[in-house]
Amino acid sequence: MEAIYLLFILMLSIFVGFELIHKVPATLHTPLMSGANAISGITVVGALALAGGPHSEYSTYLGAFAVFLATINVVGGYLVTDRMLAMFKKK
Repeated sequence: MEAIYLLFILMLSIFVGFELIHKVPATLHTPLMSGANAISGITVVGALALAGGPHSEYSTYLGAFAVFLATINVVGGYLVTDRMLAMFKKK
């Protein structure tokens, strides 16, 4: 029963996320991307806590993988934001 509940939350979050992102105008994309980078930074901190905590070996590996993926997300987000901001600089 719990799996159905979690699947429902996942599907609802996918739908709401798609609807929100789909309706964002281009002028708001850069500030939104910067906010998403900040949230991903918090994810890195949480993943570090999971990877370094006194948990099972599986949790440590999962936390290290989460740190890796969240770091890629943060770095990629900042690169995209920098590239977008460069479009608005005067030449």
